[in-house]
Amino acid sequence: MSFVLVEKPRPQLALVTMNRPERMNAMAFDVMIPLRETLERIAADNEVRVVVLTGAGPGFSAGADLQGAGAVPNIGGLTRTTVARRSMDLLNDVMRALRRMHQPVIAAINGPAIGGGFCLSLGADIRIAADSAYFRAAGINNGLTSTELGMSYLLPRAVGASRAFEIMLSGRDVDAAEAERIGLVSRTVPADALLRTCYELAERILGYSRVGVELTKRMLWSGLEANSFEAHMEHEGTAQLYVRLTTENFDEAIRARRDRRPPMFED
Repeated sequence: MSFVLVEKPRPQLALVTMNRPERMNAMAFDVMIPLRETLERIAADNEVRVVVLTGAGPGFSAGADLQGAGAVPNIGGLTRTTVARRSMDLLNDVMRALRRMHQPVIAAINGPAIGGGFCLSLGADIRIAADSAYFRAAGINNGLTSTELGMSYLLPRAVGASRAFEIMLSGRDVDAAEAERIGLVSRTVPADALLRTCYELAERILGYSRVGVELTKRMLWSGLEANSFEAHMEHEGTAQLYVRLTTENFDEAIRARRDRRPPMFED
């Protein structure tokens, strides 16, 4: 049985499903390593322009797998300390794979996103939640830290520092309604409308130029990491000029608006 499923429900759209519902899609290595490999493979698939990531069953991901973490590959002869470091690197690689994808990734949060599952949702570019979803930074509840897989970097940027501190230090649940109110998710919808909503958003994105979408994703993440407003504006300007001067997109957009038709970008 594959713990990661890939479907193409609509042209140029890939649906990636973590498929271990009996364990709430917990982040055992036999789920996360195939997930990272799948994301890397899709990133190289030029037929896919938007990705939707979700979980099978009632949950998005419950974080650490309490029944068994699965096998860590290539650890023969290593000490416990080194195995721990390698293990964390394998999980970090999933977050890196999400960031490096050319395609925008929409997380369809279909249920609880707990601990590492919360982190995984933050690695997506856009989050849409079912009304049954909730989020919990669970490390603090388990005697650990809430800081893992980039959460202390990503969450303050998503909801602001004060809210991030409170959510991560309290270990409380953030339900879907609050998640929408504070900007953790873009939208909350009924569970039976979740994938349809994600697909409709994906199709809107697909109507724009490939290079415009890919560079917009890249610039947004770059802006979150920028140390200088001036330097980032220069970076943005270079990207904008690159698209304007090396494609016919802008002229086509003007023609399409004049002709009252959808633009046909050929970049």
